[in-house]
Amino acid sequence: MTGASKGIGKGIARVFADKGAKVLLASRDLAQAESATAGIRASIGAGQGSASAVAADVSSEESCTRMAGTAIERYGGIDIVCCNAGVFPSARLGEMSAADWDQVLDINLKGTFLTVNACLPGLRARGQGRIIVISSITGPITGFPGWSHYAASKAGQLGFGRTAAIELAPHNITVNAVLPGNILTEGMEALGADYIGRMRSAIPQGRLGSVDDVAYAVLFLASDEAAFITGQTIVVDGGQVLPESHMALEDL
Repeated sequence: MTGASKGIGKGIARVFADKGAKVLLASRDLAQAESATAGIRASIGAGQGSASAVAADVSSEESCTRMAGTAIERYGGIDIVCCNAGVFPSARLGEMSAADWDQVLDINLKGTFLTVNACLPGLRARGQGRIIVISSITGPITGFPGWSHYAASKAGQLGFGRTAAIELAPHNITVNAVLPGNILTEGMEALGADYIGRMRSAIPQGRLGSVDDVAYAVLFLASDEAAFITGQTIVVDGGQVLPESHMALEDL
C-alpha cells in the first residue's frame, strides 16, 4: 500500500488489516508510516492481520524495487498491490512551472507504473494477484481549476490500468481502479470549512465520503469474488458527478 501514512491510504490499510491481511504501509515519511502502523496494530483484534512500515519514494525505481523486496522478505510474497501515493498541489496554467508538472506526474502517474513494475515478479510468483489503483473523479470525469497536472495524472492512471489489465490477464492478475470523489481526510480538512461546505452542497447524499467508503470498494476489488473483473473503475462519490447542475439538487 503506497501513500499509506495518512488519509485514504491509511484507511485502506486499516480495513485490510482488520480483515486479516498482512499490510505493508509505504510512505516517503517513515515516521508517519510507523505512526500509522502503530495505530492500526492497536485497533485490530488478536488473530487478525498485521501491519508494518517501510520508507519508499514511488517516483524512484530503486526505491520501488526495495519496497517490493521488503514485502516479499517480511510476508513471503505479494498478493495485492494498492497504488495510492499521490500529491495535489494547486497551480493554474500560466503560473505552473515545468517542475510543478513533473513533480505531480512523477509521483501520481510514473509512481503507479514503477510500483506495479516492481511488484510484478512477486505477483507472478503467486500465480494470481490484484492491483488496485486509486485514481480520482478529477481528470477521468471532472475538472477543477488549479489541478490540470493532477487531472492529467489521474486520467493517465486509467489508461495505464486498462492496458495493464490486458497484459496481465494471462497471469491471473486483475487491474482495476477506484475513483474517489470528495473524501474527508486530513488533506481535505486543510482546504478549509468553506471549501468543504461547498463540496458537500454538490453531493446528492449531502455528505463527504469517509475513508472507509473508499476502503471497502478496494477490499471488494481485491477479493476472490472480484476475480472476473479487470480493467474497470468504481466511482465512490455519493453521486457527485451525476447532477447536470446545482439546479438538479435544489428540490432535494
